[in-house]
Amino acid sequence: MMGRDDVETVIKARFDALAKPIDGFGSFEDMICRIGAVLGTPEPDISKKALVIMIADNGVTARGISQTDRSVTAKVAALMAKDKSSVGLMTQGTDISLMPVDIGIDSDHPVPGLIDMKVMRGTRDIVNERAMSEDECRRAIRAGEEIARRCLDDGIRIVATGEMGIGNTTTSAALFCALTGASPSDVTGRGAGLSDVGLARKIGVIETALERHQSGLMRSGRQVSGYPVTGPENAFLALSSLGGLDIAGLVGVFKGCSDCRIPVVIDGAISAVAALAASLIYPGCEKAMLASHSGREKITGMVHGILGITPVINADLSIGEGTGAVMLFPLLDMVLRVYNGLESFGDAGIIPYERFDK
Repeated sequence: MMGRDDVETVIKARFDALAKPIDGFGSFEDMICRIGAVLGTPEPDISKKALVIMIADNGVTARGISQTDRSVTAKVAALMAKDKSSVGLMTQGTDISLMPVDIGIDSDHPVPGLIDMKVMRGTRDIVNERAMSEDECRRAIRAGEEIARRCLDDGIRIVATGEMGIGNTTTSAALFCALTGASPSDVTGRGAGLSDVGLARKIGVIETALERHQSGLMRSGRQVSGYPVTGPENAFLALSSLGGLDIAGLVGVFKGCSDCRIPVVIDGAISAVAALAASLIYPGCEKAMLASHSGREKITGMVHGILGITPVINADLSIGEGTGAVMLFPLLDMVLRVYNGLESFGDAGIIPYERFDK
């Protein structure tokens, strides 16, 4: 298997030799370079694809931070199990395998068609207590790692990440603020839709939760005087204190895909915060990540900037479920068809373009 730098050099040289303008596919060329580097080959094959959707409930919904209550999570999950949710309909007739995972739905009744990896029936209310114990958080991460290993065993060559769970734009914003030091008032969005009063309440809930957990996010003997937290261990404590089971599960997916050398696609805000947490808890796993779309929630683009990756879809998306991530797949397939099939300048009898930005 070739090294990352060698693969990227070969792929870039091949793109430059094709009968097209230099860097004509823009960020897509960088994506193909990264995909090849993760897979360890300049002949990347992503014909077998999967979407992993982590589904869980969040105790913070008791604070009135969403238009709907947490019962909606199970109802949407049932649609996912029948391929009748938004992303299920989008992927019908494609080569994308859907893997919806019950990692924490607030119900004792298994939903047929979901992968049952339930850690607990939703997280606790982050205003009053930690969302998860450290053990519960580790179990959720391990579940995500196990899903990544299943993908490897099934021959999956690229994975998209998705999630579903009422209240998870609140937990993801709270975790983002803890990890980066951002102010809730600057980064909190309206999620699936909130009035001005509802948004103000949501911001207040996040501020209270951050204050509640601030003193418990350091094990060095020092009390935290402010965010961001520092170091992998404290990033993990922030995840278990403020995050959701869906986020923790996705942290495991990102780590597991990195370990298995499978490129993994970030979806929107919740997926992006999970990617950021994974990069801080398990440094280096971000090298396997790709950005799909910019998203409506502000924190999505902020995570892309921190991770140094560029999305290629700008459509103000705000659905979740991995919908934006799977939109990337056919675009990548198109670019790979050109990469594998277009004649070179020499074969076409054309004078090659010269690169001047070396």
